[in-house]
Amino acid sequence: MHRAALMKRTQPLRSRWRMICFVCALLGLTACQTSATTGPTAPPTEADLQQQINTTIGQAPCTADGQCRTIGVGVHACGGPAAWRAWSTQNNTKSEALQSLADQLAALQRQRHAQSGMVSTCRYLPDPGAVCQAQRCMLKTSADSDR
Repeated sequence: MHRAALMKRTQPLRSRWRMICFVCALLGLTACQTSATTGPTAPPTEADLQQQINTTIGQAPCTADGQCRTIGVGVHACGGPAAWRAWSTQNNTKSEALQSLADQLAALQRQRHAQSGMVSTCRYLPDPGAVCQAQRCMLKTSADSDR
């Protein structure tokens, strides 16, 4: 009978001990997850920036040529944009954000060119302008010059 009384007294202690261990383990897991997600973030890569530019431009919807703009994307080794992209002002009020992304991409590419000693043909790529075709902003082509 003495043993039965001792077991009754230790059962609440065991339950409390189990609860304390469980809470500590849970807090430990939470701390591990928090430190993993709040650590220093890696700077964006060229691919990340290209994706963000594509997302910001989206489908570039338009109803008139006046809503269409162009932005230089990337950089040639000797300067000037590597490409031009058409974008729309119709639903896109983020022109500063888009320009910032394009500037960041150009800076990363300049840095890569400098580190690798890359050279290019230094071919100048003029801004082709943009037009609204089939409710989407598109880069002008030579056929659009007659418009």
